[in-house]
Amino acid sequence: MRNQRKLLIEQLDRKLRPFLGSEIVIIPDKGWINTIRTTINMTLEQLGKKLNMTKQGVKRIEESEAAGTITIKSLKEVGNALDMKFVYGFVPIDESIDSLLDRKSRILAEKIILRTNQNMMLEDQEIEKGNLKNAIKDLSNEIKFELKRTIWD
Repeated sequence: MRNQRKLLIEQLDRKLRPFLGSEIVIIPDKGWINTIRTTINMTLEQLGKKLNMTKQGVKRIEESEAAGTITIKSLKEVGNALDMKFVYGFVPIDESIDSLLDRKSRILAEKIILRTNQNMMLEDQEIEKGNLKNAIKDLSNEIKFELKRTIWD
């Protein structure tokens, strides 16, 4: 199971890798549709014809994109009408799913080990500093590869 989980994580990281760097793209205030349409000198009417809608309908689409309420389906349709391909994806804050899982597993492991150590201190059985780091590392690896759902709590 551990090798299968590792393989799945690696495959997902490969799929997300092309999106790295896309998070720095600055989205135009009026949205991509309006910006592209006006830059290529296409009227609302012209885009409306390609989409089989009125220019008011196109205006609503541009406004909904700028407001962040547009659907993925609408974005794909507009992309096709503009002879463009609509692409979307996610960029992990940690640059990879593997790194995200490392961080989340370590946080949970630290919480568990430090809480356990606190209880042991009360009984004068505190874990030594070096052993504490190793215990966190070991538990973190176990949590990561078992992918315990508690890392998302």
